[in-house]
Amino acid sequence: MNDLLLKALACETVPRPPVWLMRQAGRYMPQYRAIRENYTLWEMFHRPDIASTITHLPLELLGVDAAILFSDILVIAEALGLSVLFPETGGPRIEPSIKTASQASSLIYIPVKQSLSYVFETIKRVKQTIEVPLIGFCGGPFTVATYFLDSINHGAFELTKKWIKEDPSALHQLLTILTEVTIAYSQAQVEAGADVIQIFDSWANVLNDEEFPVFSLFYLKQIVDALNVPVIVFCRGSSLRAESLAKLNPTGISFDWELSIFDLRRKVPPTIAVQGNFNPEFLKLPKEQIVHHVEEVLALMKNERGHIVNLGHGVTPDISLENVRCFVDTVKKCK
Repeated sequence: MNDLLLKALACETVPRPPVWLMRQAGRYMPQYRAIRENYTLWEMFHRPDIASTITHLPLELLGVDAAILFSDILVIAEALGLSVLFPETGGPRIEPSIKTASQASSLIYIPVKQSLSYVFETIKRVKQTIEVPLIGFCGGPFTVATYFLDSINHGAFELTKKWIKEDPSALHQLLTILTEVTIAYSQAQVEAGADVIQIFDSWANVLNDEEFPVFSLFYLKQIVDALNVPVIVFCRGSSLRAESLAKLNPTGISFDWELSIFDLRRKVPPTIAVQGNFNPEFLKLPKEQIVHHVEEVLALMKNERGHIVNLGHGVTPDISLENVRCFVDTVKKCK
């Protein structure tokens, strides 16, 4: 068993930092695109045979130190009687979207082991054949709420921002429901075999400094405290809110590239691991520059415990598989 990730999360001494990638199975892989040609995203998420195959791809093609479940943060909507649509163009949508407080309060919980059984079946299949930790994940309640409220024109966050200003009690009601379901969903992932949970509160960066503790951190803390496995927290803008995220006392924090990982290590208690934080754009550089930059960062972090190499966001489709492999291989050669 390759337990580098678990040891790094425990801030133990490791021979080299573990490496894995957010969105490490995706369209930059020709093998993924070949599968995608035959199935919709909805089918890929809902069929454990396909989802487990895709979860495996980065292990086979890259040799990363962890697998991450192939799924989506929005499948949780199905546990509340809603549908998730993955159109061929544009982002995912929730139907029906939530427009009123009464809609939020009338959501009916369908136990996750019933409504999301396909997720747990995928986890069980993957765990039978891998020799690295499996990362399960969930969305931060605020981020999931933005999709429930602003499903069509998501990037504008119009209704989300309106509820923050004009009807915060309705938003808190929705966030409370989502938090309870997220805890149940995450615990069921652990029960099925997930070794680590990463929380993606990706859109929490739209909150200002006064709103962030109220609408994001308060609910993230409940999830972190409810889980008995290592928990990594991620959001856009995380480098600028390192101290606030550290107060959640997660096992690790996944950072974007706004600050160096060396500086971030000093902003976070030594008992909390730091993950990240290469800009995905740098993977478009010539391989020799990728190698040089990785070696430079790893030399700087050589004596730091609790360091996990990753990107500051997911791999984008326009990055070559060979460059991603170069990135991973360079980390693995580090001593």
